[in-house]
Amino acid sequence: MKNTEIRSLSASEIAERIVAEQENLSKLNFAHSISPIENPNRIRESKRLIARLKTALHSK
Repeated sequence: MKNTEIRSLSASEIAERIVAEQENLSKLNFAHSISPIENPNRIRESKRLIARLKTALHSK
């Protein structure tokens, strides 16, 4: 998700996306701890997306 897409969302939509992405991150971490996932960079990307969403929410 690009920054322009994030900025076009409303505050409530951003908050919903943060919750969804945090759940996704916890699932990825759990799957990675059991057996290494195919692309561990997805964990990093998910963390960065959560940070972008939180920054956009804070600026609104």
